[in-house]
Amino acid sequence: MSSIVKAPLAKSLKIALIQISAGSDKAANLTKVKKFIANAVKESKIGKLDLIMLPECFNSPYAVDQFANYAEVIPSGETTSFLSGLAKEHKVFLIGGSIPELDEAESKVYNTSLTFSPTGELIAKHRKAHLFDIDIPGGITFKESVSLTGGDKATVLKLGDFGNIGIGICYDIRFPELATIATRSPYNSFGMFYPGAFNTTTGPMHWHLLARSRSVDNQIFTVLCSPARDVEGGGYQAYGHSLVVDPAGNIISEAGEGEEIIYAELDPSLLPKVREAIPVHFQRRFDIYPDYVSDESIKVGDK
Repeated sequence: MSSIVKAPLAKSLKIALIQISAGSDKAANLTKVKKFIANAVKESKIGKLDLIMLPECFNSPYAVDQFANYAEVIPSGETTSFLSGLAKEHKVFLIGGSIPELDEAESKVYNTSLTFSPTGELIAKHRKAHLFDIDIPGGITFKESVSLTGGDKATVLKLGDFGNIGIGICYDIRFPELATIATRSPYNSFGMFYPGAFNTTTGPMHWHLLARSRSVDNQIFTVLCSPARDVEGGGYQAYGHSLVVDPAGNIISEAGEGEEIIYAELDPSLLPKVREAIPVHFQRRFDIYPDYVSDESIKVGDK
């Protein structure tokens, strides 16, 4: 992890979140991604974009019985090459939502997020650590573990000259430890980025609450990119409402339920202001509870 810098957000970061739905045709899904990213760059009202983010499972249906059918080897797979090319073409950092990943050596499938530099280099890979296995009576039952394996690392990466960020995927946001690891020393990330597909049961319950909680807990930006709701397609219905929350817990940008692009500019002055006004970032009581971030057993990786 020698590439990690010890600094918060060094300068303004202009981002776009691409909220789209995915169907059963992978080629059509990728064509839609290409179109929406081109539109995001062309139509930006905040100036040249620095980073674009896609939703969870943007190239495949979000269904436990379909993940293996769409899984690709990384980095040799079609979608990895596709995303690399888009990042390079538009000269942006690209957080490629997530895709089903096939690990041939292990014969396992993961839900994996890839991040690319403006030169198209793959700079981070995060495998969803916490699998979405829930059963809400009268609501929804979903078991990712039927076909997926959970990752075994927290992910922190250096976002060029901007600083460090942490990556999680959807259900990962419910476990505050990943954000704590990413945002405390030695990483001091300025934000957590979560492609996620909360549904119409869990979304209204906790989507906004969790995003604001992670921001307030760690005094960081929290960015969530959801698929759009696919009312006509049936099956799993994403909540939508892609979201950007500032370090004070304020929502600064939010989508609706349908396909759209939202923008936000992350202001670097907000982090020191929030952390100086309510200095919980510096007031940990490790004489009372352990500083588990300093534990050498913690696994943190970028690729």
